[in-house]
Amino acid sequence: MSDMLVALYSLPEETIPANLIVRRALAPEKTVVLDWIKANFSQGWADECDVAFSRVPVSCFLAIQHEQLIGFACYDATLRNYFGPTGVHESARGAGAGKALLVRTLHTMKDAGYGYAIIGGVGPAEFYEKTVGAMLIKDSSPGMYKGMLKKQTISSIHSKNSNVK
Repeated sequence: MSDMLVALYSLPEETIPANLIVRRALAPEKTVVLDWIKANFSQGWADECDVAFSRVPVSCFLAIQHEQLIGFACYDATLRNYFGPTGVHESARGAGAGKALLVRTLHTMKDAGYGYAIIGGVGPAEFYEKTVGAMLIKDSSPGMYKGMLKKQTISSIHSKNSNVK
């Protein structure tokens, strides 16, 4: 998955769908949010979001509908100037929560002084291109994720080491 670059000086205006709240996460919500991300996406994304909760202010935004968490977006989590991870619950996709989270987060990054943002390890490239004019960064895969340890890698190493005498 490649990275994408977004010019923050030409972002669209924020539009929030009716019945949706997009707001910065609060520190006492950390466990609830991380558990939700782990259950709906992955432990790795929960780990990245955990870092966002260590920032002041918290660098994670939430999408809430009918008092239920339906999405999240982080920035400055894995690396400074990186947008992501981000995700919307499968049942809520296509209703504008992803766009609202993306645009709110990118405006926040612009307000923090960034001129550009990097969307790391993009999945839906067409969505980012259409929504905020993001452009693929040539030769950016695997980028900063090259050589990243994975759980099976650690298990494999422990298994090999236990056979050594």
